[in-house]
Amino acid sequence: MPNSRSGLGQVVSVHGISPVYLQRAAVVAILSFFFFLTTLLVFYLQQRLLYFILSTSFLVVYIFTMIGWVMQKRNTVSIHENGVAYRKFVSTWGEIKSVKSDPGSGITITKLNGESATIGKSIEDHGVIAAAIARRLP
Repeated sequence: MPNSRSGLGQVVSVHGISPVYLQRAAVVAILSFFFFLTTLLVFYLQQRLLYFILSTSFLVVYIFTMIGWVMQKRNTVSIHENGVAYRKFVSTWGEIKSVKSDPGSGITITKLNGESATIGKSIEDHGVIAAAIARRLP
């Protein structure tokens, strides 16, 4: 049971987050920043506390969207010569008991020792990942 990715050999393919999810986050970030600036301007002109609170809430949405965007970009599935890695889940082909692909929840990989990982549907190329893992199972 490897604790690091070094025992998995060379990287065959890397699958990151789907561009659709990145685009949605970008649209939310742009709109929330625009509304932040707009309500800040209205607050400056009218000096009402409501606009300040509204402006602050848009700023909070913007900050959390940007943090989530950065965190999601780090979620990648890497398929190696001797195994697969996703976040902290690292497994060789011989350790994998089963792989289930479900369009609603994603791909669930189960190891022989009972440990499992679910690759969410926000990761691109579900079919390719599931087929690559299933093809290499013992």
